[in-house]
Amino acid sequence: MADKTRVTIVILIAVIIVLASLVAYTFLVRPAFSGYVVSKQQEGYDYAILNIAQIAAQCQQPIPLTIGQDAEGNEQVITLVAAECFPERFPELSGEAQ
Repeated sequence: MADKTRVTIVILIAVIIVLASLVAYTFLVRPAFSGYVVSKQQEGYDYAILNIAQIAAQCQQPIPLTIGQDAEGNEQVITLVAAECFPERFPELSGEAQ
């Protein structure tokens, strides 16, 4: 009888440990990891935007950016040009055309 009680107690302790581990993972580990991933994604976005802005500010060429597809599946592209570049790159649009 004492042997059955001991086995039952060991099984219950194991179940408690498994459940406690599951709760700890759900509420502690996963949110911390997700927060780290989101932080790194944001750093990547910021870095990409900064680089694109720096390249556009050099006024060497317009930067085409694909922003997705329309309902028919055609790519939608916008062209990024720094405001300082308009007089030299597009005189007809800047109002300084002669």
